Amino acid sequence: MEGLLQALKAYQELNPSGWVGIYRLLPMWAGIVCCVIGVALLLVGGGPRMFRSLAGPLGALLGLVWTSAVTAKLGLTELDPRTPSFVAAALMLLGFLFPPAITFIGLGVPLGLVAGQIAGPQDFLLGFAPGFIIGGLVGALLHRVVSAVVASAVGGWVLVIGALAALHQFGGLVATMASKPWGVIVAAGLFAVAGAVYQIAMRPSPEEAEKQRGEKDRLKQRQAEQRALEKRWGVK
Repeated sequence: MEGLLQALKAYQELNPSGWVGIYRLLPMWAGIVCCVIGVALLLVGGGPRMFRSLAGPLGALLGLVWTSAVTAKLGLTELDPRTPSFVAAALMLLGFLFPPAITFIGLGVPLGLVAGQIAGPQDFLLGFAPGFIIGGLVGALLHRVVSAVVASAVGGWVLVIGALAALHQFGGLVATMASKPWGVIVAAGLFAVAGAVYQIAMRPSPEEAEKQRGEKDRLKQRQAEQRALEKRWGVK
């Protein structure tokens, strides 16, 4: 477990070889599980129920990654070192309870940081605040699209890493593929694009799905009433 945690630190910097190399720490059965999870995220990960299970870990990741960056830019350097962990725990709970909040924060914080950087160190907050609000509102309004894209991106990567881990014991082909990390990243990106297009363009929205379920329920009710009426009057 300690080795896995150390490997995850590669994701805090631009280290493609480290990103891909994490597959070496996963046993075959974990690779197979990752493949199943990856496919599920690509196909239905943006749905309300599936994305709720993803929003919690994403919230924790956002807390760990962005808290230090935001507090440093705001000049809050004397906070408790455990603050990122506390924020991560709070955002994980918020993600499970209300997933749109994670898309709000996930788009709001990066745009806020960019706007604050443009405003300059002296007026960072004046740039960060409106950028955060505008980006967050866009994320919240486009929650279905954002959730599908995020779920597909995570699903594509988990699928590729899982496939490498599952096939790691079968020869040098996997090692050859892993030695070209950008090729692995491109493959994951292609899966992500395909999954996002499928979920956004082909799967019905939650409102449409609810409408279809309602129509099916009403049809079943009418058929049941018709059968009951026919039985009552002896109609065959």
